[in-house]
Order: sequence, then C-alpha cells, then structure tokens
Amino acid sequence: MVSIMKKVDHPNIVNLVEVIDDPSTDHFYMVLEYIEGKRFCDSASNRLGEVVARKYLRDIIAGLMYLHAHNIVHGDIKPDNLLITTKDTVKILDFSVSQIFVDDNDELQRSPGTPVFNAPECCLGSKYHGKAADTWALGITLYWMIVGQYPFIGDTLPETYDKIVSNPLLIPEDISPQLKNLLEGILCKDPKLRLSLSAVAEHPWIVEELGPIPQHLCICKRRILQEGIPVA
Repeated sequence: MVSIMKKVDHPNIVNLVEVIDDPSTDHFYMVLEYIEGKRFCDSASNRLGEVVARKYLRDIIAGLMYLHAHNIVHGDIKPDNLLITTKDTVKILDFSVSQIFVDDNDELQRSPGTPVFNAPECCLGSKYHGKAADTWALGITLYWMIVGQYPFIGDTLPETYDKIVSNPLLIPEDISPQLKNLLEGILCKDPKLRLSLSAVAEHPWIVEELGPIPQHLCICKRRILQEGIPVA
C-alpha cells in the first residue's frame, strides 16, 4: 500500500504526505492529507438523485482513470472507501489491496476486494483483468447511489456470488433511459463486452450536463523520482 501511495498525487485521491519510521517500536506511520468531511457511505442513507450521483461519479471516475493510467488497480472501489470533503469533492482512499503493474497487463488470479462489489469473473476463481473489475465495482457503487441497495446480494457468500454471476440486473422504472443504458453497460457480466472506464467517462449521461471530465495535470510521483521532473 505505501509503495503505491508514494507514487500517486491527484485531487480525487487521499494523498500520502509522509511516512515516519519509528525504529524504537519497529513500526512505521503514514501521514495522510487532512480531509474535512465524511465517509461516502455515511452521506447516502437514502437514494441520491441523478444530479448528485452524476457529480460524485465523475469525481470517482477522474481518480480511477488516473490510477489506471499509471497501471494501478485499486481492487476495492466501494462507498466505504470514498470520502466527501466539505467542498463536496469525492476522494478515493484505502489502497490496502491495490496492485501496480509494470506494463498494461493487469491480469490477476485472486480478488481480495469486498464480495458484493466483485465482478462475475472474480467470483469464478479464474484469471481476470483488474481494471475491468474496478469498473464493475464502480458500477455497483453507482447502482447503490441511485437505488439505495446492492443489485446482487445473498444471505451467504456462495449465494451472493451465484447472484452476481447468474441473476439479471434489475433497474427501477423511474431511472432515466440514459442512466439505465449506462448501468447496463458498466454492469455487463461479460468483461469483454463491459464498458471500459474511458467509455464510461464519455457516456452521454456523464457528459451531457457537465461536459467532459477534466483531466487534471497530475504527474505520477514515480515519474518525478525517475525523471527528475521539477516540482513547483
């Protein structure tokens, strides 16, 4: 986790400020940026409207696109791992199960994420692509924001996995056609047919009201260290 957090810097990610190694206790401590706000899961006990959900989702997409651009798979996108600042900005946190790849090959064998957010391919025990699984978890988070509950959940872990793999996606009738189309695309059970994160970012429901998601000029800290890029 620490090695990954040292490499990232983005306004939609809770950033690492410093790591303190205490030789007297053989422990180290992470100092994170101070965030005034609350956990995302504490702010949405009821269904969110599409306007609010769109704004929050755009923030999550911006942070996740930055991670994926630097070959980092978060691995546990969910409301519990999101913070809302007092300025109503969403920030991604908790990189405890995240992984970084040396190239674009994001193939993984085991999913350490939260079961109800696991993609169908993760539930089958076979190899899967981490970025596509992150995108599925983003879709479950969006569904939770809009509907107020999870689309696939059982009384036991095997039952939950069975529903994720086999049950159809049920979307309430009061959801707009564009959002329905987005949910169906992002929660497509076949990872090869699922919307990519970049396609989600360009979806009409995302961009028609607010325009394209801003691409922040955040340089990966790894590049700063490797290339000696000056930082103001």
